[in-house]
Amino acid sequence: MHDSDQRVIVTGAGSGMGEATARRFADVGASVLVVDLEETAAESTADAIGADGGDAVTHVADVSDPEAVEGMIDRAVTEFGGLDVLHNNAGIPQESTPVEDVDEETWDAIQDVNLKSAFLGTKYAVPHLRESDAGVILNTASTAAIRPRTGLSAYVASKAGMVGLTKQLAYELADDGIRVNAICPVATDTPMLQDFAAGDLSVESMHDTIPLGRLCEPTDVAAAAVFLASEDAAMITGTALEVDGGRDI
Repeated sequence: MHDSDQRVIVTGAGSGMGEATARRFADVGASVLVVDLEETAAESTADAIGADGGDAVTHVADVSDPEAVEGMIDRAVTEFGGLDVLHNNAGIPQESTPVEDVDEETWDAIQDVNLKSAFLGTKYAVPHLRESDAGVILNTASTAAIRPRTGLSAYVASKAGMVGLTKQLAYELADDGIRVNAICPVATDTPMLQDFAAGDLSVESMHDTIPLGRLCEPTDVAAAAVFLASEDAAMITGTALEVDGGRDI
C-alpha cells in the first residue's frame, strides 16, 4: 500500500473495528479525525496513533444528531483543509430478541445510529468530497444484511438499509467521482460482540458458522477499508464487500 495523504473521518473510532481502521489509515499516512461518542475512547485511539507517529484529532459526536454530524464534517475540513474519506462506521448492536418483543424505542435507536447516521454524514460530507480528487464514502454494514440471524430484526433492517443506501449513493455520486462502498463483516471479535448473544445465539455458535473457522478481527475490517479507499480500488464502487471467512457462501 502506498503512503496516503488522505484526510479521513472514522466514526465509532474509539474501539473495535473503528479503532483498528483509524490506526490503519494513520499507518499509511492519512490524517484522521477520530470520532466517538465517548471522549476517553476517542482520545485513547488518537494517543495510540500519535505514539506511532501518526496524525490524529479527536472529536466527540452523536452520529444520529444532524447538528453534531455537520459539526463533525466541519471540524475535519477545518483541521485538515478538506476531506477525502468518510467512513460511517459507528453502530450499536441488538440483543437477540423475538420481533414481537422488540420495542419501538429500541427499533428507532438502532435505525438512527446504524443507518440515519450514514445519510447525515453523506449529506454534509458530499460538498467537500466533491472538491477532493478522489472522494470516498465507506459504510460499515454486516453479513446480517445478507444472511440474517434469528432475533435481529432491527439490526438486520438497519444494515440491509446500509447496503441499499451504499448502492444508491454509488450510483448518484458517480458523476462527482465519489466512490461509495460497504463492508460486511461477519461476527467480529470486539467488545460489542457479546451484546448480540442471547438465547440460542451465542458467540460460540457464531464461530461455528464461519467456514474459515475463526471470528473476524478488527484488523481484517481495517485492511478492507484502507484498500477500498485507495487508488488500488479506483474501479470499485457500489459493492458490499464481505469480510466474512466464507459465512455468506
